[in-house]
Amino acid sequence: MGGALILVAIGVSSLLWAVLANRYVWVVIAVMLMFGVIGWIDDYKKLVKGDPRGLAARHKYFWQSVAGLGTAVLLFYTAQTPAETQLIVPFFKAVAIDMGLVAYVLFTYAVIVGSSNAVNLTDGLDGLAIMPTVLVGGALGIFAYVTGHARFSDYLAIPFIPGVGELAIFSGALIGAGLGFLWFNTYPAQVFMGDIGALALGAALGVVAVLVRQELVLFVMGGVFVVETVSVILQVASYKLTGRRIFRMAPLHHHFELKGWPEPRVIVRFWIVTVILVLVGLATLKIR
Repeated sequence: MGGALILVAIGVSSLLWAVLANRYVWVVIAVMLMFGVIGWIDDYKKLVKGDPRGLAARHKYFWQSVAGLGTAVLLFYTAQTPAETQLIVPFFKAVAIDMGLVAYVLFTYAVIVGSSNAVNLTDGLDGLAIMPTVLVGGALGIFAYVTGHARFSDYLAIPFIPGVGELAIFSGALIGAGLGFLWFNTYPAQVFMGDIGALALGAALGVVAVLVRQELVLFVMGGVFVVETVSVILQVASYKLTGRRIFRMAPLHHHFELKGWPEPRVIVRFWIVTVILVLVGLATLKIR
């Protein structure tokens, strides 16, 4: 449950340094804490109550869905500019797809809940999840700053969303808290984030991406999270349909472990892949 330390550090830092009249800051903090509570209940059942199953999967998914759908509906009805409900396609200047209520809510829900669970699935080795979270969070902070800056957004041909630049403060807090946690979580780990950290941080990345209108770029930058999730889906589907496993074990990092890769090698190589993907995501700011 070391993730509680991360959430406290992010929350306190954001409240100290961000403009508290900014609604985006409160939305992101609220989403992070809601998913953190779900993770806390799961961890509490495992560690204190001694139930290895923790919070039942259906209950966990139900409350994630409530939080995700509620956030999506709130963001749609409080949107102040058309860009806030458009799907921005990277690498293209003028491609912005208007989404109605249903499409926006379902898409936003999928991004927030999917990101939350993807980070949770990746959190299986020491430092494996937190470093990609820090890298992606930092990149989203850059997107937030330029999206909330009229001149920069005009120059880069991305939508200008007033006030969203304040999320750079949140991203900075996430970077600091994440690196502080990594000091103790690096191999061999002394502290583990648990579901309280993984679910909350994943949801935070998802909602920031939604607010800065870079959901598709999040999909690219968080490629490690995506591949880890897809590996689980493929493994389960293949086993149920054919009785055969595609990977030696899922999520994917365990597959490489069973192939003989030492744990630090798996971790660092996944970090390297994330650095490359984050640079590709940032390149979308200029290659348009």
